[in-house]
Amino acid sequence: MPTWKTKKIKTLAKAFTKIKDEHDMLKFLRDICTIEELHEMANRLYAAQLLDEGFSYRDVAKKTGMSTTTVTRISHWKNHGEDGYTIALKKI
Repeated sequence: MPTWKTKKIKTLAKAFTKIKDEHDMLKFLRDICTIEELHEMANRLYAAQLLDEGFSYRDVAKKTGMSTTTVTRISHWKNHGEDGYTIALKKI
């Protein structure tokens, strides 16, 4: 199975890490993503935060408007992924 960490994705990650100013990051995010994509990513992070705070899947689904299937998927990656959610949540 080919790795998902392609040269293009690594370049994208590098761009994210090099932009330190919040306003510059917001400009970059707006140019690279649709408004819907931005809302979805922000909502996923919010769901991970709620799960961290101990909310049930059902409560997270109600608060975010997501399906419980999506909340379950977020929980799975939060607990069995590459610790990206944990890293991000610690930094904010």
